[in-house]
Amino acid sequence: MVGQLFYIGGMASDDTFLRRAVAVLTAFNADDDGLGAAELARRSGLPRSTAHRIALDLVAAGLLERQGTRVRLGLKLFEIGQRVPRQRVLRDAAVPYMSDLREATRQTVHLAVLEGTEVVYVEILGSPGGPELPSKVGGRLPAHVTGVGKAILAFSRPDAVQAVLDAGLVKASGRSVAAPGLFARELETIHREGVAYDREESGPGIVCAASPVLGPDGLALGALSVSGWSSGMRLAAVAPAVHTAALTLSRTLGRPRDRSRGRPARGS
Repeated sequence: MVGQLFYIGGMASDDTFLRRAVAVLTAFNADDDGLGAAELARRSGLPRSTAHRIALDLVAAGLLERQGTRVRLGLKLFEIGQRVPRQRVLRDAAVPYMSDLREATRQTVHLAVLEGTEVVYVEILGSPGGPELPSKVGGRLPAHVTGVGKAILAFSRPDAVQAVLDAGLVKASGRSVAAPGLFARELETIHREGVAYDREESGPGIVCAASPVLGPDGLALGALSVSGWSSGMRLAAVAPAVHTAALTLSRTLGRPRDRSRGRPARGS
């Protein structure tokens, strides 16, 4: 039981160890190939000796891997992640539709889920021959600056939206929406029309059209998006395709007939 003593790596511990181990594991970013002791301590907020000791236990458990004097996330974490039912079922069901969507649009296709106030990218199919986008599988962005995040929030419970508002609508670019009232009105439009847009809100030059993947209760399980550079993608051209793909995927996952009350908004 949590609170009772247990042993990891030969060391008696309680739930404090769990909290510190989580702090070490979540110190890594998606593009980190390894962290040294000082950086790991800084990011985790733990004393260097504590971070080092916990890292050694996590290496012994296979959750971290040594890389010289640095450590990186271990393969066992990936294996465990593949067992997460929501993400695994959603990803497995989505990939065929994502492939068709990429073929139809010739752009990068994302699948993301909401975790707290951020979106996590579960799968990404890059555009054939196109420039790479900065997004990565397992990467995170604030939900309010992304098309997928807004699409999910527009079909989420009020407390999920309130958590984002309470955290503050921090700008990721000069185009990010930072006014709560304006953001709330945008979510109402997305709920009515079924498509959300990122018009360089998550970063300069990046645009996307996104649509929610809905469960039987009408709430978002995640979202699909078609993303690209503003110089090479017209939102109005890809919005109907991503909306159709998300609706079809929703039905595959067991959602009843579409209850959307409108058509995708035309992008700029």
